[in-house]
Parts: sequence; C-alpha cells; structure tokens
Amino acid sequence: RGLDKLGYVHDRRSQRAARLGGEDPGELLPGVHRIASLAKRWLLGTHQGSGDAAHLPGYFNEFVFRFNRRRSRSRGLVFYRVLQLAVAHDPVRYKDLIVDPTPKKVPPVPPGRWGHPPSLERAAANRPWRTADLG
Repeated sequence: RGLDKLGYVHDRRSQRAARLGGEDPGELLPGVHRIASLAKRWLLGTHQGSGDAAHLPGYFNEFVFRFNRRRSRSRGLVFYRVLQLAVAHDPVRYKDLIVDPTPKKVPPVPPGRWGHPPSLERAAANRPWRTADLG
C-alpha cells in the first residue's frame, strides 16, 4: 500500500476482540467515543431526536462549531467570530431552505372558526354539590 511505503504500520484494532479479551473497547479510541457520545447527547437533547437526514450536515456543522469553541478563553470573541462568518456568507433565502419552493396550486384556507377546538367545547356538567345555594 501507499502508506506502507511512507513508513506507516497498520495496527489493526478490533472492539470485538478487545471486549472478548476482557478489555474496555472504549480504551482503543477514547476521543472518538467521547465525541460520538457528546454528539448523540447534543442531537437528542437539542433537537429531541427529530433530526431529518437532509438537515443532519447542518446540525453537525453547528455541533462542530460549538465543540471547537467550548473551552475558549475569550467567550466574547465567539459571538464576534459568528458575526464574521455570517457577514462572509452569501445570503440564504427562505425559498432555498424549503424542500419544494414552488407555490401550492391551491392556497391553504384558514380555519372558518377560531377559538377552542370542538373537543373542548362541552356543556357544563350537572354538579349540584358545587352550587352556592345552600338552601
């Protein structure tokens, strides 16, 4: 292989073999396990597990941005950096973000009646013990 010619030696590591040998598989790549755990916790906590496959790259870009700046000594500069990135970025229109930018053939009709849904509109229950008339 090309890496062998450069002097690199491939040392195969197997989580399954480590587990069978009584070792902790997380010891093989502790940084990778930590990042995967943090990303999973962030995605489930922030987005409540509703990450759409089309939006995952954007979600993970945000995670990487936050992860890389989590221990910044100058937290105020993080906002400044976000502004720099936003100014350098081309504008994004709403039509570019939605899946189907073509207008609907039949425009949506607003509801004919406002207020509570019919399931909440009930007649008052007959509860004589709740009346103020004590006789």
